[in-house]
Amino acid sequence: MKPPPASPLRLSLKCLLLLVCSAVLFYESAHAETPGAPAPARTAELQHLLRQDCGACHGMTLQGGLGSPLTAAALAGKPADSLVATLLDGRPGTAMPPWRPFISEDEARWLIRQLQQGSAP
Repeated sequence: MKPPPASPLRLSLKCLLLLVCSAVLFYESAHAETPGAPAPARTAELQHLLRQDCGACHGMTLQGGLGSPLTAAALAGKPADSLVATLLDGRPGTAMPPWRPFISEDEARWLIRQLQQGSAP
């Protein structure tokens, strides 16, 4: 025996529910933070650190100074792992200090990714 056909109202409610769920999923995916991105407040702190502390040696616009430039072009082709290690552990015997006491490895990776993409915070 065949089930009775669904009423137009029931079909409309199913379509509406599907539409609402799709809209919610689309909104969440469109507004999701960059994977590995710090919370907004921490992003602001990292932006300040990059511009002020790193900028003190690498230039306020990160174009270079005492330290080398931190532009996407200057960092192109350099392994991210090596850059993260330099950021976290510094370079002994140079003016590059270790930042490990102030930032996590995930934050260092995020900063390096931003710099290499030319979208530094």
